[in-house]
Amino acid sequence: MWKPNATVAAVIEENGRFLLVEERIAGQLKLNQPAGHIEHGESIVEAAIRETLEETAHHFVPRSLIGVYQWSPPERPELTYLRFAFMGDLAGIAVGRVLDADIERAVWLTRDEIMARAEQHRSPLLLACIDDYLAGRRYPLEILRDFDR
Repeated sequence: MWKPNATVAAVIEENGRFLLVEERIAGQLKLNQPAGHIEHGESIVEAAIRETLEETAHHFVPRSLIGVYQWSPPERPELTYLRFAFMGDLAGIAVGRVLDADIERAVWLTRDEIMARAEQHRSPLLLACIDDYLAGRRYPLEILRDFDR
């Protein structure tokens, strides 16, 4: 039975720069939003908060859903990701927090700087989420209904 991988991503912009992570994937340095899989027992919004903290040491406060994205990597068409992308604000940093093992560091980049590193994008979802954010796409968090809570 086919099952998509449910993931989340945080789009965080301050002064024209976006918070991204540099991560090692199969030995290569890739750029991505703070992102990851929804874990059993947590809501979609909680997953975005947790992933941002684990990958950047920043406390994320989601404000809106930017969009839901479906993507299958060309090299693995049997694998599908459903990404819930959120925009929001930061509410401090957990000083001294160790980042996830695959994360090299968190970085702040402009859209132009992100474009200049296109060969390092983990997926086309990175730029799609930023462009949708810049286009003003916003949906209320109430659109997500969690019947497990």
